[in-house]
Amino acid sequence: MTDFRTEHDTMGDVRLPADVYYGAQTGRAVENFPISGRTVPAELIHALGLVKWAAARVNRDLGLLTASGRNPLDDKQAEALLAAAREVADGRLDDQFPVDVFQTGSGTSTNMNANEVIANRASELAGGDRFGPKRAVHPNDHVNLGQSSNDVFPTAVHLAAAAAIKNSLAPALDRCKKTLSRKANEWRDILKIGRTHLADAVPITLGQEIGAMARQFERSVDRAAAAVESLLELPAGGTAVGSGINTHAEFGRRVCKLLADETDIPFIEAVDHFEANAQRDGLITCHGQLRSIAVTLLGVANNIRWLGSGPRCGIYELKLPERQPGSSIMPGKVNPVMCEAAMQAAARVLGNDQAIAVCGAVGGQFQLNTMMPLMAECTLESIRLLSAATDVFTRFCLADMQPNVESCRAAVEKSLSLAVALNPYIGYEQAAALAKEAFQTGKTIRQICREREILDEEQLDKALDPRRMTRPGIGD
Repeated sequence: MTDFRTEHDTMGDVRLPADVYYGAQTGRAVENFPISGRTVPAELIHALGLVKWAAARVNRDLGLLTASGRNPLDDKQAEALLAAAREVADGRLDDQFPVDVFQTGSGTSTNMNANEVIANRASELAGGDRFGPKRAVHPNDHVNLGQSSNDVFPTAVHLAAAAAIKNSLAPALDRCKKTLSRKANEWRDILKIGRTHLADAVPITLGQEIGAMARQFERSVDRAAAAVESLLELPAGGTAVGSGINTHAEFGRRVCKLLADETDIPFIEAVDHFEANAQRDGLITCHGQLRSIAVTLLGVANNIRWLGSGPRCGIYELKLPERQPGSSIMPGKVNPVMCEAAMQAAARVLGNDQAIAVCGAVGGQFQLNTMMPLMAECTLESIRLLSAATDVFTRFCLADMQPNVESCRAAVEKSLSLAVALNPYIGYEQAAALAKEAFQTGKTIRQICREREILDEEQLDKALDPRRMTRPGIGD
């Protein structure tokens, strides 16, 4: 027994490891694309396996796999094809997909990788020759029947991305929203100073500030749903250019129905197969929603980081959980590490969005976009990063952060912006003069008003009551 075997394709012989399920075209791709060392994402491989399973189901039900012809399968072999595709979908053959993500722009290398693995594994399951010309199941004639890389690969991308958003990202965003909403309700009566331009503004409550962040994540949940919606039309059935050559007229609709039933995502056949094959507008729209979610995550994490700055020389209105020592040289220092990790993940998503835009703009010529593997890599990475970063930010930071009530209260009383409440009594210019004097003397607005007897005590208490400033009409 040797450690290698020789496989043959239309270009000749290829030497392969003896025990792998993939074949000659995969071997050529491994040789051609030693670029990043990163293989096609596992989520995409699993989705491709599910697409191959659905295609085989439809072809079997239509009688196309077992029909008399040049190379028909018997029922046992057809069932073995279905079983092998399911093994790919279930992640049981992940180690058989070695092709680099930077490869042929249509994803043909990965599509053929799947075809070869499924064909050889199915032949083995059917009890026949595992490899070579005598194997029962053929990669092109059976596994790829009614398909092209040009419609199958983007179908798998849509499937993988939509499932990841539905099952991972949307739940993570919802948990974050609920955590912030709970904090906002608990802190609804804690007064603090507002800030605009990083400068002191009028009072608000800590609950209002955190509630605004909760609303951002509530909207992010909606954006995740919109991202899934942009992926619902699947190109399956368009084959090479969108015309559906070499496939059954019912193939696309039936495959999409099976995928919808399997994933509980309402996929449909593309309205226009030529558009669905040629352009990746749905994927670009999807990632645009991911970009907006990333901006929200980055902004909220940065604001939480600022509010927790200190503890003595910063804002320190929030006490953030201490997760790890913050310095190798400064004893006792603790950093907002969860905020920083979330911000970095969000920044990577913003970079991925630029790559997606370039791929969409220059990759789609005529009947095919030839930068799909990179678009898939960027999209799935963005979903993974946003899901995981939001989850750990919620669990390890937001859930256990606490208010620093004393710091919030002290900032309100010494704020110069309390002078805003005097505008109705003494006018904007005189109120501005009071604010400048308070800053120069170190006194509070209330102290100067009392010294000058600008208002009587009852009027002063009413005008400078910070709680009245947090909502229109309170105390009137």
